[in-house]
Amino acid sequence: MNPWLAAAPAVLAGASGGLTYFSLHPRSEFFGRNVHATNAAQKLAITFDDGPNPAITPQILDLLARYNARATFFVIGKFVRDSPGLLRETQARGHSVGNHTETHPRLVWRSPIAISKQLESANAAILEALGHAPRWFRPPYGLRNPWVVPAAARLGLRTVTWSLICWDWKAPSPEWLIPRMQPIASRALANSDGHGNFRAGRTGDILCLHDGNHRFQNGDRRCTLAALEYWLPRWRDLGLEFVTIDDAVSEPAL
Repeated sequence: MNPWLAAAPAVLAGASGGLTYFSLHPRSEFFGRNVHATNAAQKLAITFDDGPNPAITPQILDLLARYNARATFFVIGKFVRDSPGLLRETQARGHSVGNHTETHPRLVWRSPIAISKQLESANAAILEALGHAPRWFRPPYGLRNPWVVPAAARLGLRTVTWSLICWDWKAPSPEWLIPRMQPIASRALANSDGHGNFRAGRTGDILCLHDGNHRFQNGDRRCTLAALEYWLPRWRDLGLEFVTIDDAVSEPAL
């Protein structure tokens, strides 16, 4: 038997695995550069996908305000059109807003034209609601192909992934979700003396959570809210600063 034919299944499997990594892994920059960590260990960028969601986003905004925490909300265009006032309130409370496409498709399977239309439609919805276009973009599911990041860049959007995603959209209870957010505290302790003094030259976390359900409005995200209510005071006591993506990539304070 031809040895190349014998090796073909393994080669194809390896190529498939490589493409999956390049398309999905948040730190992969094979298809273009992305922001996947903050530029200082004390900076924690909490992000929310799939809103705005009238059923839960206002409660998340109130919770964040209790801890003087700022966050970044990656919103879906069709939901922005449903709740433009809620998006304006999100911005007015000091949070950043990013593009999460018009309808939340898997862009990895879409053509360059279809990808551009998804981003342009969401940008238009955000522009109409806020009076300005966003600076940030998060691809649904984190999936990228050779056209996703360049399409975002042509609209002036920088692509953002994450350092921790904890499957909060599948959480059956806060008790299930809370331990999955523990890595934030563990890394903060590893990068500091435990009293708010952080080592220079280390990066910080970008946490991906969800305040909506991409399939329909008024999705139930109470587990995310409860888990965040548990962790915010604990992260604050470790000395973490709650920042937007804008602050996450700005020059770290000396």
